[in-house]
Amino acid sequence: MGTSVLIADDLSRTDLARMDPLEVDSVRNNRRCSPRAAERSRLLASLATQSLIAEAELTPKPGLVDRRGSGAHSDLSLDLMRLSATVLQPYFVAMSSTSVGRDADSVLRQELAAIGREAECLMYKVTCGINTHKGAIWNLGLLIAAAARRESQTVREIAAAAGAIARLPDRPQPELITHGDMVRNRYGATGARGEASNGFPHVVEFGLPMLRERRAAKCSEEICRLDALLSVMSQVDDTCVLYRGGSEALTLVKSGAEAILMAGGYGSAHGQTLMRELGGQLIARHISPGGSADLLAATIFLDTVEREQNEIAKDQSEWEERDGAA
Repeated sequence: MGTSVLIADDLSRTDLARMDPLEVDSVRNNRRCSPRAAERSRLLASLATQSLIAEAELTPKPGLVDRRGSGAHSDLSLDLMRLSATVLQPYFVAMSSTSVGRDADSVLRQELAAIGREAECLMYKVTCGINTHKGAIWNLGLLIAAAARRESQTVREIAAAAGAIARLPDRPQPELITHGDMVRNRYGATGARGEASNGFPHVVEFGLPMLRERRAAKCSEEICRLDALLSVMSQVDDTCVLYRGGSEALTLVKSGAEAILMAGGYGSAHGQTLMRELGGQLIARHISPGGSADLLAATIFLDTVEREQNEIAKDQSEWEERDGAA
């Protein structure tokens, strides 16, 4: 990644000693990464990891892993999702510190892609080949890089900068047909890459507005995030859903999410009934809106960054209280 340079004089060896070797390399390779920038890089990475864990722990989600169990998945668990998110953090730091003060050009795009591929390899290693966060590495990696380039940006500015990076060419890679490729060829849905290239429209136009609308109405953080997820689910052509169940499944997910929101969201009694029904249908059909879950994590991340918070707020749900009492 880039050309190795001497460590900046104002970055002490004590600072480096606290960092993962991957993080040290990224700091060394970017002379603009001052102690302040290095600390902010670690914060952005921590927020990204916390966002992934917050998404996984949010309960009850239809068809997805949460505190109740594995949802529509036979190979996932909440512990595995937490582990996967945690091991990605040094790579998120590397993406952030690599981007400090950099122009959004093809060189930066290629460096970020190389870090992302390393992160993906480690993810598969620790999960024994299970895809826990491939889409999230792409989405959050780009958003972290965009946020790191300069401070005090709005959500729209970060999302637009991430989109600009996503649209830049990467070095040619071996042609491997992925699930996303198969869905794109059959249904025309562009998935995580299209979402990023377009500046995360489902996060900016649906997830975040719903999150903040519910928060302004004094709803619990659990309800705010669940309704933000439902808002995304009702609109996005989720490639995870299309791969598992085709157009019929996507219609079920979109209409089911919309019905819950029209009933008043998860904060209403009728909305909770409809959520249980939708969850049961998705589990029975082995359908998981995993793409929407990744966009919820991006929503939580961007919300926290724009508000300049140092950690992700916990949702004090009844499920968390039951866990604590167990």
